[in-house]
Amino acid sequence: MRYTPDNITSLGEDEVFVFGSNLAGIHAGGAARTAVERFGAIMGQGVGMQGQSYAIPTMQGGVETIKPYVDDFIALAREWDQTTFYVTRIGCGIAGFTDEEIAPLFADALGLYNVRLPKSFVDVIEKMNKQ
Repeated sequence: MRYTPDNITSLGEDEVFVFGSNLAGIHAGGAARTAVERFGAIMGQGVGMQGQSYAIPTMQGGVETIKPYVDDFIALAREWDQTTFYVTRIGCGIAGFTDEEIAPLFADALGLYNVRLPKSFVDVIEKMNKQ
């Protein structure tokens, strides 16, 4: 399995940067800022595809409020199977969640050949699957 690199500065033609956002689409810091500066994220758009990036809101409440957005992303990744998605550690920066809280939301993406997850997320999911 290949993982999302810690620092993404460029993408190929069929690659997408997946980042944590807020519903208002104020991409001022962390990976969201990188998404605006490098990958076409749009200020004011807090959800979904934008340029070569995909926003998953993480600032609106608990983990249960993030899950539907992750599920929508996974459905898109299944449909867009010729595109490689690099998921950053969404929710684990400014939003204040831990890898142990967020990673399980991506368990269904682990088997998708076109989705790269952070190693920390994969470690949590694999540990969870062994229990």
